Amino acid sequence: MSVYTAVSSAELEAWLTRYAVGTLVEQVPIASGIENTNYFVTTTRGRWVLTLFERLPAEELPFYLNLMAHLARAGVACPAPAPDRSGALFGMLNGKPAGLTQRIDGVPIVTPDAAHCAAVGEALGRLHQASASYRSRLGNRRGPAWWRQAARAVRPFVSAEQNELLAVELRHQTGFGKVTMPKGAIHGDLFCDNVLFSGERVAGLIDFGFAATDFYAYDLAITVNDWCIARDGDARGSLVHELLQALLDGYQSVRPLTPVEREQWPSLLRAAALRFWLSRLYDLHLPRPGELVHAHDPAHFERILRDRIARPSRITPAGRVAR
Repeated sequence: MSVYTAVSSAELEAWLTRYAVGTLVEQVPIASGIENTNYFVTTTRGRWVLTLFERLPAEELPFYLNLMAHLARAGVACPAPAPDRSGALFGMLNGKPAGLTQRIDGVPIVTPDAAHCAAVGEALGRLHQASASYRSRLGNRRGPAWWRQAARAVRPFVSAEQNELLAVELRHQTGFGKVTMPKGAIHGDLFCDNVLFSGERVAGLIDFGFAATDFYAYDLAITVNDWCIARDGDARGSLVHELLQALLDGYQSVRPLTPVEREQWPSLLRAAALRFWLSRLYDLHLPRPGELVHAHDPAHFERILRDRIARPSRITPAGRVAR
């Protein structure tokens, strides 16, 4: 959600004429995040989020935007893309594919409690349940092939010990993707800042820029690694049993995990930590030029990966977290 491509009011006003959303009242750049250019846009007929997709090729955009439309129709709490007057869900703006989505009233939760985790687990379960009937497929562009490429790219910038950890984990994850587990469209980035709450209720799941076809349980592991952790002190990054159990209970109230998903759970948590450690290393050491760009600290997910290796989390056949 950084600003890489500047959009003037005059440029936006001209672009908005293709939509039946009224005239521009205000635009405000969204500074957080690292992938796309985003603006809050207010028009005479509503409040929206404008996204200019910086990395996604135009031919892949229908997967993401149609997925959001599909989920919204199925009752999942996510913003629906706004079609233009021709019915298209995106068009070109300043040389980048761009689209409008509904702006959801809600706020992210910085320090979630068990109730928040349970609500997010249930919402993710409903997303996966709904995505099972979504027929489009798209390989995960941040999957194992990218992990290996990114590890080679960041090698000059990290210590010998960190390079060894990357090599060991990549060897451990050999064969990821070849296990037979339920898969379909996943969110791929359901961190705390990508869920908006209204009180204790999930108002919206946002930022589908990393959606892909992948294992549902991997998506669950990505979510757990951000929502269910200690946030300060020496235990930072370690899993908090109460939060983890609440999120798993919420998720399994909609979609119970299969035996093979429970078996693969420790490795899935490690894979999720590896993926985000690598992406943060890559964005820190090999950044793109842009305005208001925020690179997140890679040490956070290095710490999480080391914790998941040292203290593997396991789920019993009853769906409980083994102590």
